[in-house]
Amino acid sequence: MLVALDAPLLVIHGGAGVEPGDLNPQQEADIKAALSAALRAGYAKLQGGAPALDAVTAAITVLEDDPHFNAGRGAVFTHDGRNELDTSIMDGATGRAGAAAGLHRVRNPILLARAILEHSNHVMMVGDGAEAFAREQGITLVDPAYFRTESRWRALQRALQKEKQAQLEKRPLVLPGRAYFGTVGALALDASGNLAAGTSTGGMTNKRYGRVGDSPIIGAGTWADARCAVSGTGWGEFYIRAAAAHEICARVRLAGVPLPNAANDVINVDIPRAGGDGGAIALGADGVVAFPFNSGGMYRGWIGSDGVPHVAIYKTDALEMP
Repeated sequence: MLVALDAPLLVIHGGAGVEPGDLNPQQEADIKAALSAALRAGYAKLQGGAPALDAVTAAITVLEDDPHFNAGRGAVFTHDGRNELDTSIMDGATGRAGAAAGLHRVRNPILLARAILEHSNHVMMVGDGAEAFAREQGITLVDPAYFRTESRWRALQRALQKEKQAQLEKRPLVLPGRAYFGTVGALALDASGNLAAGTSTGGMTNKRYGRVGDSPIIGAGTWADARCAVSGTGWGEFYIRAAAAHEICARVRLAGVPLPNAANDVINVDIPRAGGDGGAIALGADGVVAFPFNSGGMYRGWIGSDGVPHVAIYKTDALEMP
């Protein structure tokens, strides 16, 4: 699906991978309410004349605070029963970026990514060093227990049981789709015509060895330049190999491919051909928006000049148009 609207404009996702039947009506209503709240928070910044970076940061902070999403409060668990959070943000007007990975105590990772962009000479920080910088910047740190939710804990127990059974049967473990879906992201086009992109995730259920996916990697899960912005959600290893977010925008910038075509070809053709899956949101400086994904659903939405949040969950849901 694509949309063409005037600036300012905000587009978000709360992760691909949801399938019809996964959610009860109350969960669907709660998720749509959270998406709408994130859109309103980000768009309020744009309406006040703030830059695209502010809108992206505001929207993602709302999603990180909501346990329905695999980011911040709702992060999934690693094999060792911990939460490890990754994030990145990029300013299309300047090319500046900030990213962090392997976080255990930062309540809102996107705020740390923003601080790295604005107040350091680096692009990416990881682990204890990133959290030391967060402390210096006055970013809220929490006890790791803050991130624990029972639904994510149960998901880990199911994954551990499947892993144990696969080992007993001496067969390879096949990762279920929902092991790595649920990342959140936002893209904004401000009144000056500048773009920004941000992504935040709890990673992959049952991941080991300090695994890092695409979300904190500039060019893989997040990208913004003068013409195009992208945030991805899906099997991160394949997004990294494809440099998926940058690849979409490169095709727009260098080959003149229309944004919806470029996004669809990377997300729904190239990545599945390589063995991966997922989704993304893409936004052009001309106000064109694309929502490619290859699962039964992707939490997604946009808000434009009408000031009304438009949200959807399943592939069969149509985003209401002005």
